[in-house]
Amino acid sequence: MTYVFNMHEAKTKLSQLVELVESGQEVLIARSGRVAARLVPAEAPARPLFGEFEPLDGWISDDFDQTPQEWKAAMDKDLLISGREAG
Repeated sequence: MTYVFNMHEAKTKLSQLVELVESGQEVLIARSGRVAARLVPAEAPARPLFGEFEPLDGWISDDFDQTPQEWKAAMDKDLLISGREAG
């Protein structure tokens, strides 16, 4: 079924119009007796399925899993200040 609402009525009853559209009804909005707009349901964006992602061109540096010397020095300094032995 098609419903036609004037602009003022559409502003007043917007949530009800959205419910009509979501239930499959056609909703038209008129201005001065002439149809000016049609409400349509939004399409959910399609989500890619597993394996459809573009491959990533990335790299990991060779020393990725090594603790930087600056961090080691800072940790040693903190341990000495707190009275624990650095190790």
